[in-house]
Amino acid sequence: MSDKFTSLEELRNLVASFVEARQWQKFHTPKDLAMSVAIEAAELMELFQWSDGMDLDEEHLVRVREELADVVIYCLTMANTLDIDLSRAVRDKVAVNERKYPLERYKGRYK
Repeated sequence: MSDKFTSLEELRNLVASFVEARQWQKFHTPKDLAMSVAIEAAELMELFQWSDGMDLDEEHLVRVREELADVVIYCLTMANTLDIDLSRAVRDKVAVNERKYPLERYKGRYK
C-alpha cells in the first residue's frame, strides 16, 4: 500500500507486531534504538558518499529505499518503546522551526 493510503498508526502497528512476534522488546532500549537509527542513517549516507546523489540508477534507488526503510523502522520502534506520538512530535517540531526560521527571512536561503 502507498503512503496515500497508509496511516502512521498502521506502520507503527506493523513494526510492533514484527517486534512482538520475535520477542525483541527486551533488546529495544532507548539507547540501543538511538544507536540503531544512527547506524542505519550512516548506511544511508554511505550510499551517497563520493557522489552528488543526483543520478540514481534503479539498483542504487532500491538500496536507498531499503536503508531509508530501516531508519524509519527504528524510529517507529523507538516511538513505540517510549510511547511517543510521532504525529504530534512532528507537528510540534515544525511549529518550533517555523518560529526559528521565519519564512520572510529564510525563504530560498539556508543561512
